Amino acid sequence: MKVGLIGAGRQGWRRARAVVELQDTELAIVADIDSNAAKLLAKEMGCEATNRWEDVIARNDLQAVIVCVPNHLHAPMSIAALKERKHVFCEKPLAREPREAKQIVDAARQMGVKLKTGFTLRHHPGIRQAREWFDGALIGDLMFLRCAYGMCGRPDYDREWRAKGELSGGGELVDQGVHVLDLFRWFAGDFSQAVGFISSAFWNIAPLEDNAFGLLRTRTGQIASMHVSWTQWKNLFSFEIFGKDGYITVEGLGGSYGVERAKFGKRSFTEPFKEQCVEFRGEDRSWLEEWKEFVAAIRENREPLGNGSDGLESLKLAHAIYESVREGRVISMS
Repeated sequence: MKVGLIGAGRQGWRRARAVVELQDTELAIVADIDSNAAKLLAKEMGCEATNRWEDVIARNDLQAVIVCVPNHLHAPMSIAALKERKHVFCEKPLAREPREAKQIVDAARQMGVKLKTGFTLRHHPGIRQAREWFDGALIGDLMFLRCAYGMCGRPDYDREWRAKGELSGGGELVDQGVHVLDLFRWFAGDFSQAVGFISSAFWNIAPLEDNAFGLLRTRTGQIASMHVSWTQWKNLFSFEIFGKDGYITVEGLGGSYGVERAKFGKRSFTEPFKEQCVEFRGEDRSWLEEWKEFVAAIRENREPLGNGSDGLESLKLAHAIYESVREGRVISMS
């Protein structure tokens, strides 16, 4: 399968390496408005380069397009590719806001091609182990979930495109927050209520947020609690799932987030406390695993894990939290 990549930034490099590493796929062309960036990545990957994203869309020999550009460009580029009947892998968030995201999802359905949102966390080994334990009903009925996810940013982070609302659509909530909201939905299903708070505690980005706090509740009463932060000076990832019979936690994502560990414990009031821990070391393979899943979904003609609808629903939750902040109340979702 031949693939075109739009965007030669940090995420573009990660996605390009995954395409090249998988034997079933070939990276044919890289596009970036910065010609030098496109040429540098293309030279490394052994493919063509262009400074026009339209050149990628126009190629008749491509079966799939990866979109790794600032958020305001996700909708026009993804929709253009989908209308040419190319499968699309779009970085998260799927768009700046739900209306744009729905346009992308609708285009994929109309053209009968696959659309995937870049939810890499689903493919981390700790999360996959957690999902295996959860699906095995080892912790009983779900009671609640908690997640803290944050990073420290970089010098002049408040001057990057992410700090411009017209480009990003939001701050940390639509950056790392949509990852967390996607995981919450993956384990708990859909939510019916949302409430939250945001703050601009450090970075000069108001009215965008560098910290976001959210509470979600399902129709059957399960609650999810989230804090995502651009001021977490020591990078942190902590994801917890509590059931009536036990719990599952995932800590770390490798690299600057620390060693990735998945833990499982059973509730007992009488027996000695026991906890099982699985530790994952080595390089981060989640980028490759996610790409393999997308290619398999195309080959098997099924929806990919973390599809366009998942991207849309995570954005709906993020914007419900924004609405809660604006109106100072709990938001009910249909």
